[in-house]
Amino acid sequence: MGDGLFGTDGVRGRANSYPMTAEIALKLGAAAGRYFRNDGHTDHRVVIGKDTRLSGYMLENALTAGLTSTGMDVLLLGPVPTPAVGHLTHSMRADLGIMISASHNPFADNGIKFFGPDGFKLSDEAEAEIEALVASGVTPADAENIGNARRVDEGRHRYVEFIKTTFPFEQRLDGLKVVIDCANGAAYRAAPEALWELGADVVSIGVKPDGRNINLDCGSTSTEAAARTVVETGADVGICLDGDADRVMIIDEKGRVADGDQIMALFAGRWAEAGRLKGDTLVATVMSNLGLERYLEGRNLKLERTRVGDRYVVERMREGGFNLGGEQSGHIVMTDYATTGDGLLAGLHFLAAMVETGQRASDLTQVFETVPQLLRNVRYTHGQAPLEMESVQKVIAASEADLNGYGRLLIRKSGTEPLIRVMAECEDEIRLEQIVDRIVTEVERAAG
Repeated sequence: MGDGLFGTDGVRGRANSYPMTAEIALKLGAAAGRYFRNDGHTDHRVVIGKDTRLSGYMLENALTAGLTSTGMDVLLLGPVPTPAVGHLTHSMRADLGIMISASHNPFADNGIKFFGPDGFKLSDEAEAEIEALVASGVTPADAENIGNARRVDEGRHRYVEFIKTTFPFEQRLDGLKVVIDCANGAAYRAAPEALWELGADVVSIGVKPDGRNINLDCGSTSTEAAARTVVETGADVGICLDGDADRVMIIDEKGRVADGDQIMALFAGRWAEAGRLKGDTLVATVMSNLGLERYLEGRNLKLERTRVGDRYVVERMREGGFNLGGEQSGHIVMTDYATTGDGLLAGLHFLAAMVETGQRASDLTQVFETVPQLLRNVRYTHGQAPLEMESVQKVIAASEADLNGYGRLLIRKSGTEPLIRVMAECEDEIRLEQIVDRIVTEVERAAG
């Protein structure tokens, strides 16, 4: 996490602490409004969605105040998935889209993500310009040019209708029992509605948000409840979304979890066979498993790796003209349909694969054999730099030498939390444990 406002996915932090305060949100709203307002037009429009966190009300009001002060008209969507904001920003001809969410984080955190008029997340350069406006201050609009704000109740319904159009027209989900875990988050209405309207027998969990229970023992980062429900109800498959529904994990009928790597492998293989995988390339991050890379190589397909963060995946996809990418964590990006990761969209396309092939979820989720991978997080005090300490760098260098030819090592700062993420892959699991333990111990010592 850098010293600026923006991290790898917008602005994020603990609610009512810098930078997630009403004061900063108001300034961000004013700065974004000034940045996007084109004085050659009279209609300046922004859509705002949010997840179900308690602090969403505070930040929504503050952003609205800042935006309207610069002449932007605000359309408030209420709780909708992050990909819905990307879609509606473009389809409603808005200048700007904003999602208030901290994704998979606990309820006490929150975040603000920005989308441009094309529905894609903002570039680093655009975020830097908005941040500069926050620092310098923004001159408000004249009294007669202040914007207005209103609720838009049909936003969720528009998204549901759109998401259904991506499902093969001739197919239905009749006869499939689907457990959908909405993480008590943004998709708690949209996801069950879409599945039911496509004919599925829907078992919904994580659909009773109270402002504090988002991602709490549910959703894509805590799949135990969904796995248990799939087995207990005899369901065919489970779909686990995160708090803002841009991530997904799939549960097979035996209760086993398939992560984003397995889902991407399935889609890449099927799309390549159908001749629709552009460039014969899948774009993923440095976190994706070595087994995925080997699977693709065995099919003469390419894997391009990016920095961690679905925005960087999307940037590379757009640069290279690729149409499939994502992250091990469950962001699946299909730019034929969407501008960002969409958990519900990916879940529907997994169900389409089940219908088309007649295979069980367990037949489709074990696409490749994973290389043993271990990830551990070390929390540090914001402002410290344990990775820059000589003792840590020496341990990392020695560990890389130890892994040479046997696996790979990835150590990085989180872009959304004050964490050092230590990840290694190695066929030898004993060596893997030893290497990660050695690095974590030294980073913890350096972090105090």
